[in-house]
Parts: sequence; C-alpha cells; structure tokens
Amino acid sequence: MRDYHDRRVRKSKSALKQALMNLLKKRALHQITITDIVAVADLNRGTFYKHYQYKEDLLEEMVDDLIADLIISYREPYKTQEEFSLEQLNASAIKIFDHVESYSDFYRILTQSNILIGIQNRICSQLIELMLEVIQKYKVKQIEPELLASYQAYAIWGLIMEWIRQDFKYSSVYMSKQLLAILQLKKFT
Repeated sequence: MRDYHDRRVRKSKSALKQALMNLLKKRALHQITITDIVAVADLNRGTFYKHYQYKEDLLEEMVDDLIADLIISYREPYKTQEEFSLEQLNASAIKIFDHVESYSDFYRILTQSNILIGIQNRICSQLIELMLEVIQKYKVKQIEPELLASYQAYAIWGLIMEWIRQDFKYSSVYMSKQLLAILQLKKFT
C-alpha cells in the first residue's frame, strides 16, 4: 500500500512541476496562480496544498531537484579518480552538459527571466562549492582556491548560458569536448 501511495505522490508532484514549467514558458511567476497550476496539471487544489503551501515552494523543490542532479553530474568525472589529471580526463566523463540538456526547458526559463536571477546565483554558488571540493581534494597549489573556484564556476556558467542563447545548437557531447579542450588549453596562441 505504501508503494502505491508513494507512486501517487510522485505522480502528483511531477504533474504539478510540469504544469508550472509549462506556465513559466508563457508567463512570469508572479502572473501564475495556484489555480492555473492545478488546472494545467489536471489536479485539484487540495492535492496542491497537500504537498505545498505556496507556488514558490513548488518552484523551490524544482530548483532543489535541478541542483541535486547538477551535483551528481558535476562529480561524475571525479568519483573514481584518486588523483585528478586533465590529460586523463575524457569528454565522455563530463556529464554537466547532459544535465543541462535534460533540464533544458528550466535552464531556458532561468536565463530569460529577471525574476529567477536568484536561482541563477544559487546555481553559480553551487558550482563554486563543487569546484572548491575538487581543488581541495586534489590540492591545487599556487592559486587562491576561492578565486580559482569562482573563475571556473563562472566560466562553465558562461558556456552554459551561451549554449542556451544559441538554442542548444550543439550536442551535449560536443559541449563536453569543447569544455575539455578549453581546460586543456595551456595558453592562447
């Protein structure tokens, strides 16, 4: 019985998240009501309030899901390596662009909305934390860790923003290869 209940909860939450996503493609968050969300999700208001108090709570959970997946994707190339080496890193191990592609609608909305700028900042802060993990794990020397982490995080965010701006013109595999080439670039020639 519990598994059935859990499945129903997941299904309801998924429908609410998809409904909010569809609405955000057309309107700003402040223009969307809970009534709009439940109508698009084909659920009743009681179902919404069973899981969330406000539409912002729903959005926050969506962001939490995105960031949890971002963390997993970012850590993928490092999870089996004792020592980090750019020379040993291959593009197929880089999963961050797969993550962005799978959340492409959400990222499009993020980059086109001034209202959601706080979420962009949260993603960049998370990228900085992830970079710091790598820097500390592999004991990068000669560069202040916070500066290096910020540089790398905003560089990756810049690549993601440009990829979105170009409407995902390239595949995630191509973007991973480009990132690897950039990381392995010793100096501009």
